[in-house]
Amino acid sequence: MNEEQTNATEDVTDEEELEVTDLEAEGDHAADYIEELLDIADLDGDIDIEVRNNRTYLSVLASEDDEDIQGLVGKNGKTLEALQELTRLAVLSSTGQRSRLILDIAGHRVQRADSLRELAREAIAKVESDGGQEHMNPMSPYERKIVHDVVAEAGLYSESEGEGPRRHVVISAGE
Repeated sequence: MNEEQTNATEDVTDEEELEVTDLEAEGDHAADYIEELLDIADLDGDIDIEVRNNRTYLSVLASEDDEDIQGLVGKNGKTLEALQELTRLAVLSSTGQRSRLILDIAGHRVQRADSLRELAREAIAKVESDGGQEHMNPMSPYERKIVHDVVAEAGLYSESEGEGPRRHVVISAGE
């Protein structure tokens, strides 16, 4: 390797480390915001911060019998989605950087991701047996990404259709 290639490699490594450091700082700002929220609401919960796939994941962990924290998830995760957006705004206010942070409360997103993967597998099986298209229910961009990933792993084709709250995934055998 010549000196120019070595420097380029070092630059990429330094850039990746900087991005991880930025994401960790993003997680710290988000955790501070959520801790304040939990204190105001007088709710207990431990906060776990993880950086993976170039994204910060913040989880509020609670005991299984803590029904109060479930109120932060809301019906169909709507309250959780709103809290995630508020947390992203708090990070933006603190850092000046837009955030792609994912917030989970009491394992809701993990459970939802598992059920979405199962629904996607069922839709894939229908498409494989019938050869047609399968329209899934509307879901958030993050949830659609989970479905698209499962479909891609199965070697089928998927796309998002619709606008706003009616945006959904359509699965087919090919383009």
